[in-house]
Amino acid sequence: MDFPSITLQRKAAFARFALMLNTIFLRLGKLIAGFAFMISPMAMALPPGLLDNNHPAVQAVIAVQKTVTDSWMQQPEVLGTAVSVNESGTPVLAVYVDRDAAKAGDVIRDLPKNVRGIDVQVHLTDKFRSMKGNPHGGGTSHTALQTPPIQLGTSGGWSKDLANGFCCGGTLGSLVQIGRDQYILSNYHVFESDIVSGGNNTVATTGDPIIQPGLIDVNCNVNGAQTVATLVKKSSLPNSNVDCSVGKVVAGQVASNGSILEIGTISRNPVAASIGQAVKKSGRTTGLSRNSIVGLNATISVTYDNECAGGTAFTKTFTGQIVVGNKGSKFLNSGDSGSLMVEDVATNPHPIGLLYAGSSTDAIANPINEVLSFLGATMVGQ
Repeated sequence: MDFPSITLQRKAAFARFALMLNTIFLRLGKLIAGFAFMISPMAMALPPGLLDNNHPAVQAVIAVQKTVTDSWMQQPEVLGTAVSVNESGTPVLAVYVDRDAAKAGDVIRDLPKNVRGIDVQVHLTDKFRSMKGNPHGGGTSHTALQTPPIQLGTSGGWSKDLANGFCCGGTLGSLVQIGRDQYILSNYHVFESDIVSGGNNTVATTGDPIIQPGLIDVNCNVNGAQTVATLVKKSSLPNSNVDCSVGKVVAGQVASNGSILEIGTISRNPVAASIGQAVKKSGRTTGLSRNSIVGLNATISVTYDNECAGGTAFTKTFTGQIVVGNKGSKFLNSGDSGSLMVEDVATNPHPIGLLYAGSSTDAIANPINEVLSFLGATMVGQ
């Protein structure tokens, strides 16, 4: 028997068999690739934490959102729109409708259920309002006078925020750096929104004291508070897309590492928001609170007063905002404006947004990178 010839025959047979298997696997690979391409739209049902503004499924909703938001918001009952998700995690176009409006039912009936393949989901809510507080807010935490250097996430505000029989205030949220100096970051409507002399014969001016706690927590008597910074007017509203203001830190009055009550130090590096992302904040009224991001790229209308308990100064429509769950106003309530929203992790969480407005169902934040860009600032952190 010629063993070498048998070996060659077997080798030839094996070669033919290997070629056949290779052909089968190549075809199978193409089939699998084709199937993966076909089901790629189902990426819309990926875990919510992966859905940021750059996700193709989110971009598809944004494209539809751009075509309808302006016309829908011409109806006073429509308070805004955003990219959200349904129960299965698929991105949808959320429409916020004023539940107290007389014609809310008519508006809901007239809204389409679907636009260009994107589902439309109605969210009933009360009006979005800036979350500055007055004595009726009744906050119970983060309101005490601290021994300097103070931590942030605390009650504070403009030292002259008293008019029309009320005093107002909010939250000294976080610490930022502009040039070589450190500044307390809060909202325009917390630090500098008094733009008429009507109820108190004064307007907010650069150099005015920023105090801790705010007037709302010292019986409207500034002598019960301490000056921790001085106002530097930035006039972010009504012309920009952020609600922010800063006070230059008075030496020795604020922890230089930017420590926030019940959060501690944070990362100096911001991150973008994602739907489903767990977040937390430390604020004057609700203290340390937690929830998750439920909407991106929100267009929201918010009305601002011209001074504490004053008349309407303007209504601002913000775009590209972050929406956070706020059922029962447990995440954000009056007096929490100015709080920094960060990741809900134990140490050095990354900043995500600057909270400034909300309703009893949803809270609204400016993306923190937009705020920092407007101010020419960086976060103070680890």
